[in-house]
Amino acid sequence: MTPPRSLFFALLAFFAGPFTGPAAAADPAVSAYDFVFTSIEGQPLPLSDFEGKVVLLVNTASRCGFTPQYEGLQAVWERYRDRGLVVLGVPSNDFGGQEPGSEAEIKQFCEVNFNVDFPLTSKEHVVGEEAHPFYRWAAAQLGFAARPHWNFHKYLIGPDGQLVDWFATTTKPTASKVTRAIETQLARAAEPAS
Repeated sequence: MTPPRSLFFALLAFFAGPFTGPAAAADPAVSAYDFVFTSIEGQPLPLSDFEGKVVLLVNTASRCGFTPQYEGLQAVWERYRDRGLVVLGVPSNDFGGQEPGSEAEIKQFCEVNFNVDFPLTSKEHVVGEEAHPFYRWAAAQLGFAARPHWNFHKYLIGPDGQLVDWFATTTKPTASKVTRAIETQLARAAEPAS
């Protein structure tokens, strides 16, 4: 006997749910502001420091074919920071061992080679069981496809601390779809509170 079609689709939705779209079990009360990183200088860096701002959070690496994206990240930071954008780099050695240096080496590399002056965190895991809690939350919120699969994966956090979009490694920080999304969120941030 063949199971009813409705049962088939219910089972499909149940098993596919974690791999598509927002996770149904995710706690909507949680926001990016509930997570704390450590700055590359070793100080606590709570995301709540950026409340009301738009954050482009990117896992970075110094020895990757995509490392020149630091230039684009710096350009986006310079273009939008006065309007309320924060670019936050999260160095990670998770993909190809392409961020092997210490925090001091990473910071010097970014400053000398790309004039980076946007905030950087300490080195973090961004995938797997050891992933920073923010990255585990983001994966639960947005699903498997939105997890970092390589260096320079980008998350966009709205002014309310919610994840609003993500961009794959191959999408440059200066791509029109990234800047349009940033501008949309900056417009939201500028709206008067109701």
